[in-house]
Amino acid sequence: MIHETFNLENSKNSSITTYILQNYPKFSADRLRPLVLVIPGGGYSHYGQREQEAIAVRMNSMGYHAAILHYKLSPMRYPEALCDAAGAVALIRQKAREWHVDSQKIILAGFSAGGHLAASLGCFWNSPFLRKYVPYTSEEMRPNYLLLSYPVITADEPFCHEGSIQNVIGSISQEEAAEICRMLGKETMRDVVSIEKNITEDFPPTFIWHTLQDEAVPAKNTLLLANALYERGIDFEYHLFNRGKHALALATEETANPDGNNSEKECESWTLLFQNWFKPYRESK
Repeated sequence: MIHETFNLENSKNSSITTYILQNYPKFSADRLRPLVLVIPGGGYSHYGQREQEAIAVRMNSMGYHAAILHYKLSPMRYPEALCDAAGAVALIRQKAREWHVDSQKIILAGFSAGGHLAASLGCFWNSPFLRKYVPYTSEEMRPNYLLLSYPVITADEPFCHEGSIQNVIGSISQEEAAEICRMLGKETMRDVVSIEKNITEDFPPTFIWHTLQDEAVPAKNTLLLANALYERGIDFEYHLFNRGKHALALATEETANPDGNNSEKECESWTLLFQNWFKPYRESK
């Protein structure tokens, strides 16, 4: 296994840590695997510990390479975290041959605020707006698929996770905000960071799961996203479980809190559901 940390180019204090599976020279020397880039949540203020290595190892057990993205946190200026996500995807493509990654099967697995970051790159990877801030081509930073777990989606009240929205927008000046809004044809920065208002035909195929009992990030977030994807004709699968608090991670005892919270039997199946959804894409050439 290649288990190393790589700093992102042109991005201080941002990195990816890899969990790259080994090929076997006698019978699978040239095997290419999809890679799942795990993007932990934490409201853009910290990284959720249970949404990191446990997810990467679970993806390894399902036959995927994995990596964990550590992106810029508050205080920051928009779109610094988004640039980190773009840089991580570009680095993975740059290393694809060395790591035996199928460069057309890079999956961004975002949790909570990390889901917002993953979906933001899904919105803007092919936008002149983002290319203004990064040295990559659209194809270099393109996410092929998204896996969104209880993601922050909207900046509209009363359904937004206000802390995440405040932190991701950051302390940009009025002039910078006005320029970004002009480039994207939006009235406010809240419109810019509301994922459901920025879905285009370039948005990647997406797997989403959430719970009705999530009080931190209400299920309305993913209902809005599912409707926007449907309206745009984007391939997606959406699972809304009845029970389960926010930040379930694997929803198993492995990622439960010491008091037993954050595990939910009903939701444990999400990794298998994702595997089944992705199988036709994985087998495609």
